[in-house]
Amino acid sequence: MILRNQVEWALHCCAVLAGLPEDRRLSTRTLAEFHGVPKEYLSKALQALSQAGIVSGTLGPTGGYRLAKPATDITFLDIVEAVEGRRSTFTCTNIRFNNPCRVPCADDETKACSVARIMWQADEAWRDSLRAITLAAHGAALAKDLSPEVLERNQQWLMSRG
Repeated sequence: MILRNQVEWALHCCAVLAGLPEDRRLSTRTLAEFHGVPKEYLSKALQALSQAGIVSGTLGPTGGYRLAKPATDITFLDIVEAVEGRRSTFTCTNIRFNNPCRVPCADDETKACSVARIMWQADEAWRDSLRAITLAAHGAALAKDLSPEVLERNQQWLMSRG
């Protein structure tokens, strides 16, 4: 499974937005510059997040994005599905029916094959893993990974351009 670049960008942007003061917003331009990604493509990811109710955006000179709800209520899965959609990562096309040695069974039309069941189970496992991580939990982990100086420098850079 390969997720689009926009998923990574959306996750990082939401992590940054989670650390914003209540009264602040960040522009697409600022977020794109901070992460070194193309503004036009990032804008599409932010629009998808907005349509999913994860971020809220406003227009104008003081406009920009902020989280639409608390970081404790937004999971990594919410963000991934906002950008990629909710479809399964595996599509069964029932190639087993092409087997010239196959003996048809009464439950062929209702029972998925073992390959499909395993793949759907794996799809649900990675979704469960992402569903278990909130932006708030990620922020706590980030605070352990980065020094207070680095976090402060990032915050100052963002607020100076906000």
